[in-house]
Amino acid sequence: MATVPAGFLSELERRYFWWQPVGGQRRSEDRILAQAMNLADFVDLRRLESVVGAEHLARVLLASEPGWISDRSWELWRGRLSLATGRQLPDEPPRRLFNAAAP
Repeated sequence: MATVPAGFLSELERRYFWWQPVGGQRRSEDRILAQAMNLADFVDLRRLESVVGAEHLARVLLASEPGWISDRSWELWRGRLSLATGRQLPDEPPRRLFNAAAP
């Protein structure tokens, strides 16, 4: 798996996070990329595709946690990455489960 250039990740983190990390821990690469995927304008969307690549972005999409990517952004990326990779990606982002007994 290719690594995302550290300078690009730092730029995305500065642009798309306006709060300090919880507990002073560093944010994961997946968290930074997911936040950028969620909030990116079209210029940054194209940069993400160019620098990170469709396969890596698809893995980030699949590894995202509930609340990381909005329904609207999920649909956009699901469509783009399905076409680019040929992967079948879930129709909806992961959801929080508040009742563990619910099916």
